[in-house]
Amino acid sequence: MRPMRENAIIDAVMHEQRSGRSLSHRRDDKDIPVTSRGGAAAGAVGAGGRTGTGAVGAGTGSGGTGAGLDAESWAARLTPRLAYFAGVARTEHVTRAAEQLSVPQSTLSRAMARLEEDLGVALFARRGRTVALTPAGRAFLASVERALVEVERAAESVRADADPAAGKVAFGFLHTLGSETVPELIRAFRVDHPRVRFQLVQTYGEAMIERLRAGELDLCLTSPVPDAPDLVARRLDEQRLRLVVPDDHRLASRRRVRLAEAAEETFVTLESGYGLRRITDALCAEAGFRPRVAFEGEEAETLRGLVAAGLGVALLPPPAVARPGVVELTVSAPRAVREIGVAWLDGHPDTPPVAAFKKFLLSRRGALLPQ
Repeated sequence: MRPMRENAIIDAVMHEQRSGRSLSHRRDDKDIPVTSRGGAAAGAVGAGGRTGTGAVGAGTGSGGTGAGLDAESWAARLTPRLAYFAGVARTEHVTRAAEQLSVPQSTLSRAMARLEEDLGVALFARRGRTVALTPAGRAFLASVERALVEVERAAESVRADADPAAGKVAFGFLHTLGSETVPELIRAFRVDHPRVRFQLVQTYGEAMIERLRAGELDLCLTSPVPDAPDLVARRLDEQRLRLVVPDDHRLASRRRVRLAEAAEETFVTLESGYGLRRITDALCAEAGFRPRVAFEGEEAETLRGLVAAGLGVALLPPPAVARPGVVELTVSAPRAVREIGVAWLDGHPDTPPVAAFKKFLLSRRGALLPQ
């Protein structure tokens, strides 16, 4: 079952969620392949925000499919002269075009002659200093105008995203931090930076790190805190995990429990690849057993629903809102916590809004999570 694509607009905040398969019924270990899928969500947050990513250049590391930029390509050979061509074509006068473009007339004339030579087509019919477009020149101008408009838009976009007061931060975070922690962080940050926009990506840890490395994210809030040579990560807080059981379970009357007491229980867990799944497996191993997993999912609240239905028990962080039908038990041994940290790509310069939000997150060390 896959969660539906969902769009919500809340106080000038557009947050688009896109996720993969929600849960799978696991009959035995062979039924569930180990996968690393996206399940990502992206949205533009704040007034005037934009959504989407782009890449330039064929075969680049970011997966771009743009025009080839080798020395012999048309793009590389013609692009420097396209604005000159458009200036001459609009004015139909070399001298006036040179004045508008602030270049010597001789430079402009040579550039147009070289452009026609490279194309092997006459673009202008010349009458002294006055020129008129040929049919080929008019056809070429239409495409050049569109290309120059796109260049202008791209320049405006990247400048706007880097604006200190109203720029954009591409911020990734775990699903379990989306209901309370991240909204509160953004609210507090925007007290001093009210116009900064956020592109939010809500997904699981491995997918988030992949998007960070691909340049699609500036910062991510994740768990466990990653340890990789190409990343910088800082621990910000830790969150206690609880053993969640149905309200009619044999342990439901207890307040505290050793995890080993659940060794014979059926577990519902997040899928392989999720940080909380790795933590669950590690804690169970520390308690001396391997959990018997009946269901795997992508959302902690879905797992709580499965627990409430009597389909198993789960190790989960506290919910934003208490759910009926379950009891949340403190785990006394082993120490059941997950560390939450912020990560970014090493060696990449920050735009002013990204630097400001990074500084803000680091200032919340030890006070990241709602009490």
